Amino acid sequence: MSAPPESWDEDLAQHTEKKLSVQPIATTSTSSFKFNMRAAEFVPSWLPQDPVPAPTQTYSASAPVVAPAPSPAAASPPRPVVKSDPPPPAASAPAAPAPAAKTSAAAGAVAKKATVAAAKDPDFSDIKDDGRETLNIIFIGHVDAGKSTMSGHIMYLTGMVDKRTMEKYQNEAREEGKESWYLSWVMDLNDEERSKGKTVEYGRGYFETEKRRFTVLDAPGHKLYVPSMLGGAAQADVGVLVLSARRGEFETGFERGGQTREHAMLARTAGVKHLICVVNKMDEPTVMWSKERYDEIVAKINPFLKNVGFKEKKDLDYLPVSGFSGANLKERLTKDVCPWYDGPSLLELLDNIDLSGRKVEGPLMMPISDKFKDMGTVVTGKIESGRVKKGQQVLIMPNRKQVEVLAIYIEDQEIPHAKSGDNVRIRLKNVEEEDVMPGFVLCGLSNPVHTVTSFDAEIVIVEHKSIICAGWNCVLHAHTLAEEVSIGSLLHMVDKKTNKRSRHPPKFLKQGDKAVVQLDTSQAVCLEPFKEFEQLGRFTLRDEGKTVAIGKVLKLKETATQ
Repeated sequence: MSAPPESWDEDLAQHTEKKLSVQPIATTSTSSFKFNMRAAEFVPSWLPQDPVPAPTQTYSASAPVVAPAPSPAAASPPRPVVKSDPPPPAASAPAAPAPAAKTSAAAGAVAKKATVAAAKDPDFSDIKDDGRETLNIIFIGHVDAGKSTMSGHIMYLTGMVDKRTMEKYQNEAREEGKESWYLSWVMDLNDEERSKGKTVEYGRGYFETEKRRFTVLDAPGHKLYVPSMLGGAAQADVGVLVLSARRGEFETGFERGGQTREHAMLARTAGVKHLICVVNKMDEPTVMWSKERYDEIVAKINPFLKNVGFKEKKDLDYLPVSGFSGANLKERLTKDVCPWYDGPSLLELLDNIDLSGRKVEGPLMMPISDKFKDMGTVVTGKIESGRVKKGQQVLIMPNRKQVEVLAIYIEDQEIPHAKSGDNVRIRLKNVEEEDVMPGFVLCGLSNPVHTVTSFDAEIVIVEHKSIICAGWNCVLHAHTLAEEVSIGSLLHMVDKKTNKRSRHPPKFLKQGDKAVVQLDTSQAVCLEPFKEFEQLGRFTLRDEGKTVAIGKVLKLKETATQ
């Protein structure tokens, strides 16, 4: 046994020196290395020998050509082709599968077009209608005029609310010291509205008669909730302007600052064509069905309504009622109650209003007023034009989302189809609730609504203290839409008498002026020219809680449909 080294470092150095002491290679007699291009591929003997698959005989003009593989009997694998070898003769390539794929794609496109075409023109011949029209009514007027009380009493008189429910409301209102408000609780459902006695959001009700179906919209009367009133008025066919006969209440609502004037003007701007003025609270002790008080109110309100645009004999009706007692709501007044009135009751008048002019055969247009989740996405609104049926493919504009109609409801009753004038709830497929907003429009595939970010409009400045110049910002209310807009430019002044336009653009606008302006929006909105589609071509401009201008769309400039 050898003695250990004095240090491990010394032993490691000696061991490394022995390992590295190899003989030098003689390079003088060794020939230079040459690469054999024709040598066979080296295959290790210890690896399993897999059969070499035969290559596909497909040749390309740009790729290098590979020779065909030899037969399996050959011992050596195929040699690679080098540049010096001549290229193999061109072989006819087999038929490529591209034409077949192209044919199948074309067939799929044809099938898709056929499906879309079928969805564009749904067949309504197999659907039968009961013949009853739907009439949408909105109750408007100054705060505390009795709109909700009258709406609730009509619901009770038509059997939509049973007697037991009304007794429950009466007992609850009596406990809170508000017994006279129990009828309004039919329409005012949340605690805030019931505790304050003020409608915040427009309520919705439904009743039927032998002739028609009715949708009741109860608008808030306070000036802070005018945007909600506009959303309800956009869905209405007929407006019921409620006027209080009590001394002082009518005067407060009709003077400047009251909502009687503004509601009447906004209803006309929103598309309400017929207005029924009901003089409410005629059974009040200070009135007691006085003909003098009734005539006084009619004489004051009539000239204003004619200036707004309602025609006296065609678009206006007047009648005395009592919303709390129900007098002249369903049954006519008797001579012992009101000897001087012999006209129809409110429901009788509503049953006989002319509803001609609806675009049943037009393209489908339904502005969306609300949305919620209920076993899918459900949207509500009034169909302004056209018809819709279960299973139909429709578009949601302006985001161009194609969806399918799963079900259609009028209140709680499911119906197979709906037409122009119906206020419905529609359950949709292939869309999420967050992808739908109030102001969007449900329309057909063949003729969708226009979506724009800039348009020319004719406006009338109703009320504004200062001047209005280009760049002024406000809120646009059109159908169920509320969107911020700005005046891009002032184009023309319009003479109110001759309706002629000025050659030069004005520098500013003031109260009472009529002008043509360019309005710009930050996002795409659904609008139509007023001449082509009135309901989607009229609007209101509001700022700081006041109605500044009313107008109509003249020309769509920047279309965002595509």
